[in-house]
Amino acid sequence: MTKRIQSKHKIDRRLGENLWGRPSSPLNNRAYGPGQHGQRRKGKTSDYGLQLRAKQKLKGYYGTMTEKAFHKLYVEAARVKGDTGERLIGLLESRLASVVYRAKFVATPFAARQFVSHGHVMVNGKRVNIPSYQLKIGDKVEIKERSRQLGVVLEANQLAERDVPDYLDVDHSRQAATYVRVPALADVPYPVQMEPNLVVEFYSR
Repeated sequence: MTKRIQSKHKIDRRLGENLWGRPSSPLNNRAYGPGQHGQRRKGKTSDYGLQLRAKQKLKGYYGTMTEKAFHKLYVEAARVKGDTGERLIGLLESRLASVVYRAKFVATPFAARQFVSHGHVMVNGKRVNIPSYQLKIGDKVEIKERSRQLGVVLEANQLAERDVPDYLDVDHSRQAATYVRVPALADVPYPVQMEPNLVVEFYSR
């Protein structure tokens, strides 16, 4: 399993944005980059720099996703006719870990990956422990019965800092969610602006 070595929130300060919109972000107290040179003035960013930043921001948002896994999703998105950026967002949001997070079964994308990996989640009645598992429209995701009263689940259900998007039909009384449709960029409740068009430019150059 992929292990995230660096601080989870250091990316917030490096990018200068509260990536997950969480009150615990260090950016709330130190609105500058990490390290001894974090407070230096930054020059104008090149087109490549803007594209790289957009890629780092989108990939970083989904937690412990490797560059290889992220690029693989881009390649899959590019194979399909239409808007590659929109398709990439759809693939990212179709991952099982993403749906577990969006449904507010857990509080963070990092917790979602761990929660799925530890076998707490079922898809259409069968246990699935692969966070990157791609859901199809109509798939039902639910927490195993013996895991429904875990503190992390009950606390996440009550989070006021984010809402469940309308491309999921969620019943917290049964800790179950149905994947209703593939979302477009405008449907996804990102706390910060995402620019998948720049990510496409980054990989297309």
